Amino acid sequence: MKAPQTTTMLRPNLPSINDEEGAAIPEGLPMVVDAHVHVFPRDIFAAIWQWFDENAWRIRYQLTTSHVFDFMLSHGITHVIALQYAHKPGISEELNQYMAQKCREYPHRITGLATVFPGEGGAGRILQKAFDSGLAGLKLHAHVQCFDMNSDAMNLLYDVCRSNQKPVVMHVGREPKSAAYRCDPYRLCRADKLERVLIDFPGLKVCVPHLGFDELSEYRRLTEKYDTLWLDTTMVLTDYFPLGGAVDLGDYRLDRIMYGSDFPSIPYAWDRELKWLRESKLSADALEWVLYKSASNFFNLNLGRQVADLRTEGSNIDPGNKARTD
Repeated sequence: MKAPQTTTMLRPNLPSINDEEGAAIPEGLPMVVDAHVHVFPRDIFAAIWQWFDENAWRIRYQLTTSHVFDFMLSHGITHVIALQYAHKPGISEELNQYMAQKCREYPHRITGLATVFPGEGGAGRILQKAFDSGLAGLKLHAHVQCFDMNSDAMNLLYDVCRSNQKPVVMHVGREPKSAAYRCDPYRLCRADKLERVLIDFPGLKVCVPHLGFDELSEYRRLTEKYDTLWLDTTMVLTDYFPLGGAVDLGDYRLDRIMYGSDFPSIPYAWDRELKWLRESKLSADALEWVLYKSASNFFNLNLGRQVADLRTEGSNIDPGNKARTD
């Protein structure tokens, strides 16, 4: 696929799509693990909503963390991977404590990832403490945190992840970029820089969201070359961004592709990408890999136990549970 011209994908007043949403995952699909769901404390969520209002689109689902989880689970998502990122130094420990607490409120249904601001004081200690609390990996966002993935500060984090056998999810694709970011992702984010990480840290599992947009072909080739690289589909299958051509998942190594929605920070229905997958020509086996098997392997999920729990307890989550706080 030909890469799109360098441009600013995120810009003010992008359209919101008033498409119809389903009450459950589309009929005919297997179980679904959503590998890309964002949660934050209420004040940070509010700041993110405002940023998107000013610099991108109106977020359709302005929900607090508990309501995000309740929505996903009550609509039929089997398991949620919850992501966060620290936009400045000094807040990572608080965010990690928050994530660990929220995950404890949804046993066996939510897997939460830690965050740290690369280069902040005590970054390795902060990350180790987060892993000790039960968080299952590290989430980073180069566009927001402005890190060089080949720097000494990042090497420290890779070492902590690898020694704990925890994966890394990091947005290091160049798009979607915004003029509102304080750094240029086209300087920091390239597939060859990610390849250097894969070479220097064998055994470290890495997932790059958005199929590595806009270097789609380059990242696809890397998944064929390295068994430790996964990609997620977030927002790339929804016909929202100009990609320079249609994505054919049949060209990919599907045991390294996992579904992600970017919920709740999206401008269209929560199940838009799931409907695309249902209408795709992927085989039943391929859909199983994309929708839950790849994520299960990447995050070491025990879905068998979880499915048994669902059959016993029922799949609906009570949004009125007063024990949960935001």
